[in-house]
This record gives sequence, structure tokens and C-alpha cells, in this order.
Amino acid sequence: MSGTPTISSAARSGQGRSATKSSGASGASETPDSGRGGGPGGRVARKNPADIRQVKLHPVKLSRIAELFKPHKITIMIVVLLISAASIIGLAQPFLIRAIIDDALPHQNVALLAWLSGGLVAVAAASAAIGVVQTWMATKMGQKVMHTLRTRLFTHLQAQSLGFFTRTRSGEVQSRLTNDIAGMQSVVTSTATSVASNLTTAVATAIAMIALSPRMSLLSLIVLPPAIWLSRKVALLRRDITSARQAELAGMYTQIEEGLSVSGIRLAKTLGTTGRDVARFGASSHRLVDLELRSQLAGRWRMATMSIVFAAIPAIIYLAAGFPLTSGGMTIGTLVAFTALQGAIFRPIMGLLNVGVQWVTAMALFSRIFEYLDLEPEIKAPTHPHELDAQRVQGLVKFEDVRFAYHDGTEVLHGIDLVLEPGSSTAIVGPTGSGKSTLGSLLPRLHDPSSGRITIDGIDIRELAPETLNQIVGVVSQETYLIHSSIRENLLLADPEATDAHLWEALASAQIADLIAALPESLDTVVGARGHRFSGGEQQRLAIARTILRNPRILLLDEATSALDNTTEALVQKALDQLAHGRTTLMIAHRLSTVENADQLVVLQDGNIIERGEPAVLRSSNGAYTALIAAREQEVFDAALESAH
Repeated sequence: MSGTPTISSAARSGQGRSATKSSGASGASETPDSGRGGGPGGRVARKNPADIRQVKLHPVKLSRIAELFKPHKITIMIVVLLISAASIIGLAQPFLIRAIIDDALPHQNVALLAWLSGGLVAVAAASAAIGVVQTWMATKMGQKVMHTLRTRLFTHLQAQSLGFFTRTRSGEVQSRLTNDIAGMQSVVTSTATSVASNLTTAVATAIAMIALSPRMSLLSLIVLPPAIWLSRKVALLRRDITSARQAELAGMYTQIEEGLSVSGIRLAKTLGTTGRDVARFGASSHRLVDLELRSQLAGRWRMATMSIVFAAIPAIIYLAAGFPLTSGGMTIGTLVAFTALQGAIFRPIMGLLNVGVQWVTAMALFSRIFEYLDLEPEIKAPTHPHELDAQRVQGLVKFEDVRFAYHDGTEVLHGIDLVLEPGSSTAIVGPTGSGKSTLGSLLPRLHDPSSGRITIDGIDIRELAPETLNQIVGVVSQETYLIHSSIRENLLLADPEATDAHLWEALASAQIADLIAALPESLDTVVGARGHRFSGGEQQRLAIARTILRNPRILLLDEATSALDNTTEALVQKALDQLAHGRTTLMIAHRLSTVENADQLVVLQDGNIIERGEPAVLRSSNGAYTALIAAREQEVFDAALESAH
């Protein structure tokens, strides 16, 4: 319950990042290329407001991040050394060019020319080789860190209660596991190495420029700042326009997806909104035309401006080299080498200017992941679980003064006392909203009581390991979930060691063996997404077969036949009767026809037990159960009458 405020903030930050991601404005998306901002076409990152909010809402301790990288200290040191070595080796190229121009070519020294030319190739080869090794080591380290975070997050989320997933958007959970982890991959493998590379390159290049010409280096201090400022300004301008264009495109794609799907077309035609949909799409398309035009013009102006800037910088250097006061006797080779170095220093400086943005992006990603890792599970596994052999369980279940309230404080169960004798069947009936399903969800610990306790053979179920409780309590609900795989794989989820003979035996007990045997691929038939290749009744019987394989001593049937037609219900009910035979069974029933053979009938209303006993006795007692039967019969009659008209 403590995680509720955190989740709400996560949803807000997740919405911000989702919108940003679609608009192309995420800082994370700029990270890999942030070091390329030196020339025309380079991108400049801007801090994402959603990232800033996220870091403020859920601050991240640097020590916690450092702990993730602690096992990789040696790798980090080697990567930094390789980056430094590659930056320094790369700076040899201008000096080699200077020697070729000033010494080898004027004196026609072929041997020296060969050595210097070979040196150029060697420098390129060495830089490339170091880059490959450095990239491999950094990527491998990053992947290991991502693997650790990904598996920890998945494991931690599986430990959360059902309430967490009902309160949290499924897309938000998936985004943390996929988008945020993927974003962190670029942060870990690219941003950190980019910062180290840009820093060493900028420092080494500045030193080399001073070594070549101190006077020209002073001139660069005047020329570079306005060039960098102008480049960053026009890049940010184009980025804002591009972000707006991407946001408009995302909205258009959403309209297409929603408006041209089968469900969307049906809705538009039945509500008569086709005209409004066309007008809305046309308005979006018109706005896109304007944004596209502005984006292209901004790009052209940027390219033109940068072309002038990058032409002006060497022009100023050449002009300065022509005056004795500023040239200092500079040779042609030195001039060429210096010009190359000045062009090269622009890129790492622009990359370093983005460090702040990259830092906020990285912290936001870590914040979002740690936010989920810090959630306390509402349903906690016992530290020292009670040892209980699932095969020797008698099946005596007791609800002792059980109360349950949701997060808003609304209590829906009020002091429930109920005993399920071993091997007996108990049916819970009552009007909609009476608390039937909530009561049933407490037995497999999908929720925990706010007070009171539930025991199996005298042991509080909160003292049992989750794996033990899952072996003891089997659940068949109205919402059947089948994974997108074969029938065999779906059944083996219950018992990975089951043989084909066991599978066919379970299918026979579930009244569906003949149907499966008649399929061309039999057990290897793929059920499709959520089992869509089979009808609702067939899906239910497959789920029953899966539960039979698990062989639980206690069975919870949560309105397992309420969504089925009468013919299908009869088949499923026969399978359920087979499954419930000899087991302690708790039935949450919507259709009263399914409870007639129960040993005990409990009527629930407003979270209280108002009547209990044998079905036949309660039916003739003219009490709450009798009134419930009459109400249901009236509902059926009214529905039939309305259908007839």
C-alpha cells in the first residue's frame, strides 16, 4: 500500500516520457550522437522537462548507481585508457601531414614520404583497432549491467500484488522494462565513453594547437566561442520545430490507427462521426504542412549559416597567417595541420556542452527503474515459511473474522467467518458487488485480508511459501488466459514434467480430449493470442485440464461458467465436477444453477454473510437465497421479453 503515491508519480512521468518519445524530443534519443554536434547536421540536446520532474520526484543516489558498476571497475579503467590512447594517437595525423608538406615534399625525400604516409595509415589503423576493442568492452559491460537491472526489475515486479497491476497501466510497466532499459543501454555504453572521448580529445587537441602555434591558439579563443554559440542556437531552433513536427506526426498516426481499424470504422459509422474524423485529420495534415515547411527552411538556414561559419574559421586563420605579427613565421605545413586541429576541436566541445543534458537523461532513467525496484510488495513472502507437504494436505480451510478494505479505505468484507470442510464444496452467491470475488481472491493470496486470517489445516496461509500455496490451491476463473503457444506448452505450465499420457488424461477429464485429438496437429496446435483459435468454452476446458495436471488439494472456481451459453456451460460444468471430485472446493457463482450440488451454500450481501446452509434447505426457507432466485428468474424473464421485442 505504501507504493501508491509512487505509482501515481510514475504514471505522470511515464506519460511525459511517452509523449516525448513519440515527438522525438527525448534526451536519451540524442545521447549516442551528442558528440557529433561539431559540424553542419550535428544535433544538440535539450533537457527534457519530464526527465527533470522525474529526478525531483524520485532522486537517485550516486552510490547506488556506482554499486551497479562496481563489478566492472577493471573494464572501466581499461576503456578509459583505450579512449585516451585513441584520442592521443589520432592527434599524430596533423603533425605527420605537416612533416609531409614542409619536409618530405619540398626536399623530394621519397623515403621520408613513404614513412610519413605509412604513419598516416598506421595511425588510422591503430585508432580503428582501439575503437573496436573499446566498443566491444564498453558494450559488453553495458549489456551485463542492463541484464542485471532487467532481471531484477522483472523479478521484483512479479512479486507485486494483483492490486499493483490493476492500479498501474500495463504500458507503463512494459515501458520501464523495455524503453527505459534500452535507453539506459545507450547511456551506459555511449554517453559515458562519449564524455571521456570528448574530454580527452578536446584537451589533447588544445595542447597540440598550442604546440603548433601559440599565437594562432589565442586567435582561436576569439573565433571558436561565437561559432559554437551560433551552431548551438540554430540547432536548438531546428530541434524545437522538428519536435513539434514529430508530435503532430504521432497524433496523425494515432488517428490513422484508431480511425481505420475495424473497431474504429464500426464506431465512426454507428456514431456518424466520419465527417468530424475527416475534418480532424485534414486539420492535422494542414498543420503538418506548415511544420514541414518551417523545418526544411530552418534546416536550410542552419546549413547555410554553418557553411559560412566553417568557411570563415579557416579563412581567418589563413588571413592571420599572412601577417607577420600573427603568423610567427608559420610554415605551410603548420598552417594546414593547425587548421585541421581547429576543425577537429569543435566536435568534442559541442559534445561536452551536452553533458548536462545527458546527465539528466541518465538520472531520469535510473530514477524510473529504481522507483519500481523500491516498491514494497503488498503481498510479502514469509521470511521463514512453514514447511507443509502439499500432497498430505487435508484441505480444511477457515476464514476467521476476515475483513478487507481497498486503498481508499472502503471496507468490502466485514468479519467473515467461514469453514470449508476437507473434500466438501461451498458455493458463494450474492448480488453484484456483494464481495464474492474479493472473498475468493484472498484464498490464493491475490490480496491479503486487512485483518483476520485464513488458514489451511490450521496454518495461516501468510506463513506458507508462495510456491507451496500455489501447489495447494488451484484456480479456475471466468477470465481464461492461454499463452500464444501450443496446447502442449500451455498444459506443461502446470507440470513441466508431465508426459503426453498425463496430458491426454487431463484433457479427457476436462471433456476436451476428443476435440484436441481431431485437430491436424493435435497437442502441437498453436492456440493463438489469448487462445483466440478456440471458443470460450474450449478455452475454459483447456484451463481446467491445466488445473487437473497441477492436482491441487483445494480448488477455487471463480464464476468459471458465467460467460458461457447453456450448451457450453453444461460441458464445462461436467469438467468442473470431475475436477472438484474429492477436493475442497470454493465456488464463486453467478449462475445459481451451478450451486445446486454444493454441500454448503453461503449468501453474501454488502460484505456480510447473511445466510448459509444446504441449497435445498435455503431454497425452501423463504429467505435471502429464495429472494435471490426470484430476482434472477425475473432478470431472465425480462431479458427474454426484451429479446422477443
